[in-house]
Amino acid sequence: SDYNGISLNSNSIVTAICFHILAMLNLCQYLFFHRQEILKWNGWGYSDTRFLFNKKGQAEFTGKRYRLSGMIIPALQNWFEGTFGASVQHKSPAMPILTSSAVQPPTLNEAFVDELKSTGIPCSHDAEDRVFRGHGHCLHEVFALREGKVGRVPDIVVWPNCHNDVVKIVELACKHNVCLIPYGGGTSVSSALECPPEETRCIVSLDTSQMNRILWIDEKNLTAHVEAGIVGQELERLLNESGYCTGHEPDSMEFSSLGGWVATRASGMKKNIYGNIEDLVSRPPSPLPSCLCLFLRMALAVSTQLLLHIRTLGVVTEVTMKIRPMPEYQKYGSVVFPNFEQGVACLREVAKQRCAPASIRLMDNEQFKFGHALKPQVSSIFTSFLDGLKKFYITKFKGFDPDRLCVATLLFEGDREKVLQHEKQVYDIAAKFGGLAAGEDNGQRGYMLTFVIAYLRDLGMDYYVIGESFETSVPWDRVLDICRNVKARIIQECKDKGVQFSPLSTCRVTQTYDAGACVYFYFAFNYRGLSDPVHVYEQVEHAAREEILANGGSLSHHHGVGKLRKEWMRETISDVGMGMLKSVKNYVDPKNIFGNRNLI
Repeated sequence: SDYNGISLNSNSIVTAICFHILAMLNLCQYLFFHRQEILKWNGWGYSDTRFLFNKKGQAEFTGKRYRLSGMIIPALQNWFEGTFGASVQHKSPAMPILTSSAVQPPTLNEAFVDELKSTGIPCSHDAEDRVFRGHGHCLHEVFALREGKVGRVPDIVVWPNCHNDVVKIVELACKHNVCLIPYGGGTSVSSALECPPEETRCIVSLDTSQMNRILWIDEKNLTAHVEAGIVGQELERLLNESGYCTGHEPDSMEFSSLGGWVATRASGMKKNIYGNIEDLVSRPPSPLPSCLCLFLRMALAVSTQLLLHIRTLGVVTEVTMKIRPMPEYQKYGSVVFPNFEQGVACLREVAKQRCAPASIRLMDNEQFKFGHALKPQVSSIFTSFLDGLKKFYITKFKGFDPDRLCVATLLFEGDREKVLQHEKQVYDIAAKFGGLAAGEDNGQRGYMLTFVIAYLRDLGMDYYVIGESFETSVPWDRVLDICRNVKARIIQECKDKGVQFSPLSTCRVTQTYDAGACVYFYFAFNYRGLSDPVHVYEQVEHAAREEILANGGSLSHHHGVGKLRKEWMRETISDVGMGMLKSVKNYVDPKNIFGNRNLI
């Protein structure tokens, strides 16, 4: 055959095809092995995406990945400076560049490394690879990296390609007594990925990112068998191509992995329809130190407790999970309430009638103002006029106090006719509690802001502001008390600890159940004048967790325990519960191969 005057025979065609296939495979391998080229090593999310204040003092959101990307956010500067007493003229010192000299040399178990190389499983002890997988996203972890302080990190990174590779790695770890720390998406907010500084053995980060395939889809039983290293957004994309979805959308779904969801009992924004991860998991096999495969076929009440413990016992390699056909119709919405109390009462009634939409989330007044400050520059005079008209109607005509009102965002999914009936039912309930429909666009914008809000912490640290979020679950009759008391405790603790400016202390109700709800708290403060701001932050967060427990809240709703909250484990599950967990650990992993010291 002849193409553009070039004569090609079959051998050259095959060679060309093979060359391009290898090039694509090498590119894919590069993208997965070197995620640090795409993601920040000392901050949240993609390297090309961030909030910043330009030379005009205007806030921008860079990149092209989000609805807000490339837009000017005119109100953010005034909100930021007014809320924290900060100034865009006072920027914190520039972040250092990561160099090999800042990282401790690896402690390698040569016998383990030699046998590992003989298996053909890729590995690296490059400093950048090790640092990237040696932390999660707790404030103290990221703050230290931004200051160039690198503590104990893994000594070597391995990239298994399949379940059998993990079995080989676990076998070698047992044989040579090295410590394994599974790594999925790196989004942990419980210090679970931190390497124990007292660990003298070689620490191996077992990066599951190469295990990212859907192995099969069972359309009759509506299940899929998936490798645990797949990232949430990629899992949904691949399932969508076949007409299915999981419906599991945690805030971190762009970066977090299926294995991480299972290990922490994750919850997604649409759990009202699809359930939390324990409702979706059918059968996760895990290579244990004995190299047996554990198939969890037990009742969910038992199996999910073991899943909670799995990061201290083994590696989640593959998961059989429930899937559903993609929803026919999707509609966003929002409701504004005169105050938080009436908003909570509405959510309670919606839960009582078991008619919650896929997602229903209630923001308090502080968070409403925060969300309003993130509105992009309006595109036309007409849009600006409409926004002003809505504000006038709500505050002047209906008499809502701008300093008390709150907003709930809604997402409905399913059959179109049923969605519209469902929508009417929820809005009718809201009206009984003084709620007014606030538009579809506000609901969609509020839902999508969930994915960009984490980028704001990096902006804060650029201007001496640090902050964090944490969550709990609480019975309905204590929701208002816990929201009020925890926010007040944060404000008081900041004052007592010498924080010079009033902190931001805010919350939202994010998931509802028959007997209670999940509450998310956010707090942040200007740390100028503090010699050790991270220590102050940790003291405030510790006090807030104590207040949560004193008000009947749980230790965690879906972030997990890790190292951050394990000091409260004994009072939460009792001596007997701790004894049971330790007995399982000692029996399954007597050499403490999975020795990252989480949970117990």
